[in-house]
Amino acid sequence: MADTTVTTTAEPTAARRNEKVGQVVSTKMQKTIVVEIEMRKAHPKYKRVMKSNKKFYAHDEQNSARVGDVVRIRESRPLSKLKRWSLEEIIRRSSLSALPDEKPSRAENAIQKA
Repeated sequence: MADTTVTTTAEPTAARRNEKVGQVVSTKMQKTIVVEIEMRKAHPKYKRVMKSNKKFYAHDEQNSARVGDVVRIRESRPLSKLKRWSLEEIIRRSSLSALPDEKPSRAENAIQKA
């Protein structure tokens, strides 16, 4: 009888999920961020590079992303009507997120101007 050998690879058998890099444009929902991806594509006839933007809703469990951050999102199972992505990592923090969120009142502005 012939011996059968099975070769296994070190790589996991899980399918590779799609990843995208974009900028956070909204964090107003709980555990959800809106990420805008800019895509550049050459026009089929005129060969001019065209820009187009698309927004994706992504799950952010710890609410760690802020508006302006550059993030990597990964495709996941459907989590809600619109959410099909999850936050993988924050690539670069925005300088806007370092500013305090609260606005000074009108009285404080008048005192500072005087």
